[in-house]
Amino acid sequence: MLLPNFPNSVAGIDFSAASDTVARQLIGMRLLVHGVGGVIVETEAYDHEDPASHSFSGPTPRNAAMFGPPARLYVYRSYGIHWCLNLVCREPGHGAGVLIRALAPTEGLELMRARRGLDNVRLLCAGPGRLGQALGIDRSFNGLRLDAPPLALIAPGPPRDFAVLTGPRIGISKAVDRPWRFGLAGSPFLSRPFR
Repeated sequence: MLLPNFPNSVAGIDFSAASDTVARQLIGMRLLVHGVGGVIVETEAYDHEDPASHSFSGPTPRNAAMFGPPARLYVYRSYGIHWCLNLVCREPGHGAGVLIRALAPTEGLELMRARRGLDNVRLLCAGPGRLGQALGIDRSFNGLRLDAPPLALIAPGPPRDFAVLTGPRIGISKAVDRPWRFGLAGSPFLSRPFR
């Protein structure tokens, strides 16, 4: 059951849907944080029934946002270094989300270059840690609504006739064969090629 005053749909995507459905639909959308960002080219889906998910063992202070309303951010620190950005799915209490793995940077390139300390546009947002750094993500974004500033999710204009690749997720040791990684076919901005 969705709570009042919490949108479950942003930019035409129903975030109360299953995480693998949302992860596929996010490919090609533009994601901006304070006007900085680009086109989502790679995602991964996670669900509470998935042993690779942060929500698998139930709610904790760290993963509480995953159990909150849909269309909000779940931000966590990976390896104690990188802030990673996830979009919460399903109904409150479920524990599902989509990790944003890579963007094709289009807006705020100079600021992203300064944050990352490099000029190579292909590497600015290729991988969840790089993406978090380029967008200036930190713990303060945890729980923010996707439909309100400083965030914006923008649907691509027609036609939306690109191919979406599917494959196993990266950097996990459980449920490794689940085909819940999605990517924009032919994009040079993917974190890693699809097999």
